[in-house]
Amino acid sequence: MVGRTVQVLVFIGASLLIALLVYWQVDIIHRGGPVMIFIVLCSIFSLTLTLERTLYFWHLHLGADMEQFFARLASAIESHRWKDAQTLSERRAGPVAGVVAAGLSAREGTPQEIDEAMEEAAHAQLPEVEAHLRWLSTLAQVSTLLGLLGTVTGLVRAFQVIQMKTAGGSPVSPGDLAGGVWEALITTVAGLSVAIPTILAYNYFAGQVTQVQFLMERAAALVSGWRRHGVKS
Repeated sequence: MVGRTVQVLVFIGASLLIALLVYWQVDIIHRGGPVMIFIVLCSIFSLTLTLERTLYFWHLHLGADMEQFFARLASAIESHRWKDAQTLSERRAGPVAGVVAAGLSAREGTPQEIDEAMEEAAHAQLPEVEAHLRWLSTLAQVSTLLGLLGTVTGLVRAFQVIQMKTAGGSPVSPGDLAGGVWEALITTVAGLSVAIPTILAYNYFAGQVTQVQFLMERAAALVSGWRRHGVKS
């Protein structure tokens, strides 16, 4: 737990350093004002979490491989080849295989005990399946709000220039307002540029979570089905 906390802190520190470097080295980012530091930071977090979730669901092989797994599992269970079924679940990592393994381990029990074992296994697996989705949703919302904040601060800056020029009796030129307008527009564009892909990623991964939940329920029904029909091991 402590090691994971240290890793998270190191990652946040490195991300903040990168955001600061980008802010000072990239002119258009610098023109957006200090708010851009936090928008860049959100983009780094969002990209990292998106890549992590993409790799996680890719390793689950939810497509044709999963159908082959179910076909072989059904054949093993119908033939009462419990060792083969157990081997299948052990060779395949992921929450679906975890539910199958839990059900097979409790096959000597009553149907209720089998269902409870698989339900507990599913509940234990779900946090890993749903990991980081709330953060993606939060980052999308925060990025949008940061863009709005930058818009407001840019407009405030522009009006401050107008006030200073007017108080000094000097005419206000478009160039005097350019800095504030730049800040307002850049932060708006940057905030939306981070928020939109993040929302798309969140909705895609939410769909993947729903698919995994459906597959776990399908696996549970397959494992418990033979017992409910009165077939003894």
